[in-house]
Amino acid sequence: MFDAMIISKEQIFSDLKPLLASTTSLRLDESLAKKTTLRVGGPADVFVEPASETELSSIVQFCNERTIPWMALGRGSNLLIRDGGIRGVVISFFHPEFSKIEIRDGRMHCGAGAKLKSVSVEARRNNLSGFEFLEGIPGSVGGALRMNAGAMGGAMFDLVEHVRIMDGQGVVRDVARREIDVNYRSCPLLKENIAISAVLRGQAAPAEEVALKMKEFSHKRWDSQPAQPSAGCIFKNALTIPAGKLVDELGLKGTRIGGAMVSDIHGNFIVNEANATARNVLDLIELVKQRAKDARGIELETEVQIVGED
Repeated sequence: MFDAMIISKEQIFSDLKPLLASTTSLRLDESLAKKTTLRVGGPADVFVEPASETELSSIVQFCNERTIPWMALGRGSNLLIRDGGIRGVVISFFHPEFSKIEIRDGRMHCGAGAKLKSVSVEARRNNLSGFEFLEGIPGSVGGALRMNAGAMGGAMFDLVEHVRIMDGQGVVRDVARREIDVNYRSCPLLKENIAISAVLRGQAAPAEEVALKMKEFSHKRWDSQPAQPSAGCIFKNALTIPAGKLVDELGLKGTRIGGAMVSDIHGNFIVNEANATARNVLDLIELVKQRAKDARGIELETEVQIVGED
């Protein structure tokens, strides 16, 4: 583990800077709250936005050679960063180089930083169906791959042909879908590797048909999900009952701790209603878990990724 007494964040910043292009964004103590959809969380010791695959590899190698922890950050959905922030280096995929979407031979070649909404819109423009469910998911391709994101009966890996990954040594390789094991809201391969890009394949369909399905999904989503800042679904569904239905039956909708509230629209969402802290959200998660265990004997598991220090 990284020890701040041995390598300070200032030293990390100073040593990393010569490895990057002069235009590459590198910052100390970068606030992460506004880089997540829940709008909570502390700062990153060092925050960097690599401008190329080569730079990304250099950063990963730099961190591993010095045993500095690092974390990849996409669009910040399905993520809860604790109030103490992230030690070490946070690697962002905001740079346009990692957000490209290209159509070749009926397939979508998407960078890890590409917004899922942009992917669905580009698919519609090119008469490709199968991507409609991505329209309302506020995340990136990389994050969606890591958790096999899904909605409206669709899941990310239903679309995947290949994923380009980088391992902990900065080595890149392409992996075919048949070689990748996926679970419900999880891709084990991407817990230890970074998704850089993916090749996705849908089905040819008239643009009007795709647009109609996107509109239908959008209405369904916003009729049943809150508009306030959230991380998406907080809990995985239990074997016997959907998490949102369980929370509703337990009478926990509208329950508040500080500025965090269990949504009164969908029980599996916790929203940032009034300048919530990560601690507010974490305490609310524990309250719901304890009530589910006490009242129903159900051990709820979090779907949201919880990272950082208190």
